[in-house]
Amino acid sequence: MEHLELFFKSVFVDNMVFAYFLGMCSYLAVSKKVSTAVGLGAAVIFVLTVTVPLNWLLDQYILREGALAWLGADYADYDLSFLSFILFIATIATMVQLVEIIVEKFSPSLYNSLGIFLPLIAVNCAILGGSLFMQSRDIESFTLALNYGFSSGIGWFLAIVAIAAIREKIRYSNVPAPLRGLGITFIITGLMAIGFMSFGGMLTGGDEENPALDGQSSNVGMQMEQNNETMTSAKIVEVSEITE
Repeated sequence: MEHLELFFKSVFVDNMVFAYFLGMCSYLAVSKKVSTAVGLGAAVIFVLTVTVPLNWLLDQYILREGALAWLGADYADYDLSFLSFILFIATIATMVQLVEIIVEKFSPSLYNSLGIFLPLIAVNCAILGGSLFMQSRDIESFTLALNYGFSSGIGWFLAIVAIAAIREKIRYSNVPAPLRGLGITFIITGLMAIGFMSFGGMLTGGDEENPALDGQSSNVGMQMEQNNETMTSAKIVEVSEITE
């Protein structure tokens, strides 16, 4: 259940694009055709699925305070967390280089269509963001880290493929001149982000209590009752004056 909830939350609720706007450069530049978007999205899924659990191992056994205790009591007090950025980026760059070699070998046409954006995955903030979110949220196990990397990649994949499909359709639409290109793309992205926000209520079932709202509701109810009593008293006085 924990894995399923993490998967659903990472894909829909905490979507890298729609919730945090990470990886927007590639999202905007490589989303003109669905075929290209699918290729880049698949590459991002692979890199996130591999790098997040690898960086989890680095964090658990090397970087965080006390992680080196397995080397002996003398190393238990070491804290190498200041090296997180460097080591995380090194891991990401290695995996991106591997992806680039594989894509160039087996799909030269996709490699040419992605162009400079394939090696730029190494500096895609969604890739680094996945590892940093994993670290800050204290994901407890390797399998959860693997799940989080894969589901975050799926979320980014869905976002770029969805916007690419829409952009292919609106290419033949009569979009107002000031909104053509990135303008209409930002508007569509915002609307899709609002749609994805609705998935947040599915995790709580929509029946989570909110004390602040409950207090506001009771105050409003009391005020309405007081207003009704005041209006009723005024009407009684008015009727009595008429009868006299």
